[in-house]
Amino acid sequence: MRPIFAIATCVIGALLLGGPAAAATRIKDIASIQGVRDNQLIGYGLVTGLSGTGDTLRNSPFTEQSLQSMLDYMGVNVRGSNLRTRNVAAVMVTANIPAFAGVGSRIDVTVSSMGDATSLRGGTLLVTPLTGGDAQVYAVAQGPIAVSGFSAQGEAETLTQGVPTAGRIPNGALVERTVPGGLRDIGRLVLQLHNPDFRTAASIADAINAYSMRRFGRRVAGERDFRSVVLERPANVNPARFIAEIGELRVAPDTPARVVIDQRTGTVVIGADVQISTVAVTHGNLTVRVTETPMVSQPEPFSEGQTVVVPRTEVQAREQTGRVGIIEGSNLQTLVRGLNQVGLKPSDIISILQAIKTSGALQADLVVQ
Repeated sequence: MRPIFAIATCVIGALLLGGPAAAATRIKDIASIQGVRDNQLIGYGLVTGLSGTGDTLRNSPFTEQSLQSMLDYMGVNVRGSNLRTRNVAAVMVTANIPAFAGVGSRIDVTVSSMGDATSLRGGTLLVTPLTGGDAQVYAVAQGPIAVSGFSAQGEAETLTQGVPTAGRIPNGALVERTVPGGLRDIGRLVLQLHNPDFRTAASIADAINAYSMRRFGRRVAGERDFRSVVLERPANVNPARFIAEIGELRVAPDTPARVVIDQRTGTVVIGADVQISTVAVTHGNLTVRVTETPMVSQPEPFSEGQTVVVPRTEVQAREQTGRVGIIEGSNLQTLVRGLNQVGLKPSDIISILQAIKTSGALQADLVVQ
């Protein structure tokens, strides 16, 4: 029997299998401190130095207005002039400022075209203030843009790869203002789980308490719900060091029994705790092939007949033999072995799993993407 399950490197028709048991993972990899997060910044600016691939000023009036305002600020009067440059493009600049970023540190920015520019390759972003949700300027961006995509056009053909109207500036923004608040300003430390689960939260609290009993002689953690664990920091311990110590503790996260299906690529992901009640499965495919082979009918020589096309259609129907297999999965290995015995393609396995879920025999959540 040929195997039908593939490794994750297979893109089309792959079946990804979860491990038999969850491995111990650091707490810092499955949870984060509530309130310690990035903040989003946004700004509007101009990109110059483009080789004729910028905005058409007639079609992008905001680019022309921005260019006139910038030149007026620099003492160049162009009011009333009919600007024709194609080397300037209006762009939106976005960035994420990390928590506790200090003044003078640098962050990456993303630049995206707003007008009808065809490419930002070779352009340079001019000084652009980046503001937060409170309308305060937190960073200033400027620098040459790195664009991975390109576009080449001729009279009869156009070649485009990637997105040439968007790019990045590594370390392109300089932080000018710190985000209000610090680690010491956070009252009670709360760990937020990336994948909420009651058992995982309890395991995190138990691991932290076992460590704190040895380290501080007291319990400092308690699970509040399936998403968060509350920590009580000892008074004589630095908060950064306290978070660093508990972040290295290892727990075995628990995951719900879940089957994820991507019908576009034929990918199936089965969790380790998925079980199937005893069911009998049969699956067969009906293939109908319609072939059109038109024939040309020629009249006799020197006759008054006409040459016509006579349609000819051939229809073939073939149904594959379906085998009945009994599938019962008390664990992942047994389930995979049972599905392999039926001998199906990944697309057929997707149909079978959906049918088993409808029958109530699949003891897991079925997520179809």
